[in-house]
Amino acid sequence: MSEVTAVPLRPIAKGSLVKLWAGVAIVIAAGVGTAYYGTRSQVAMAQTPEDFMKSNGSHSGVVTTVSGLQYQVLKEGSGPRPGPNDIVLVDYDGKLVNGETFDSSAKQGGPAPLPVSGGMIPGWSEGMQLMQQGAKYRFWMPPQLAFGERGAGGKIPPNAVTIFDVTLIAIAPPQAAGMGGMGGAHGGM
Repeated sequence: MSEVTAVPLRPIAKGSLVKLWAGVAIVIAAGVGTAYYGTRSQVAMAQTPEDFMKSNGSHSGVVTTVSGLQYQVLKEGSGPRPGPNDIVLVDYDGKLVNGETFDSSAKQGGPAPLPVSGGMIPGWSEGMQLMQQGAKYRFWMPPQLAFGERGAGGKIPPNAVTIFDVTLIAIAPPQAAGMGGMGGAHGGM
């Protein structure tokens, strides 16, 4: 038979219990944060476009135009504003509310020359004319200003809110055209 030798337990050092509970609290907070970020895209996609736009419009720095276009200035520009007949050279990233990118100038090979109007979605035309050269804006477009009831290209579902981060690099007059638009040679939307 074996003998068990009693090992005296040392008392817990002062402050260790606080550290233990702080560690437990951090683990719980990390779990809650992971759960939130893991489901927020599904929650956003489950909202109606009207509910999403209403909620988004209440955030600080978001401006809603009369048409329903929402934008936020990420970086001010200092140059001229494009007109409806101009061509703009832009870097853009188009996403759905769940964060999924459906198109970007980077995927297309770099900055894209696109018309302000003429074959473009209404939200794009309106938004470009708000920007000054050198600016970076984020646009939230309700379905009626984006791709509407039909969606686009299998990547954008019907009645989807679309989000564009756009940097306006340069403005060219219309005669520099011959460029594709969203849905054309470059944009793929």
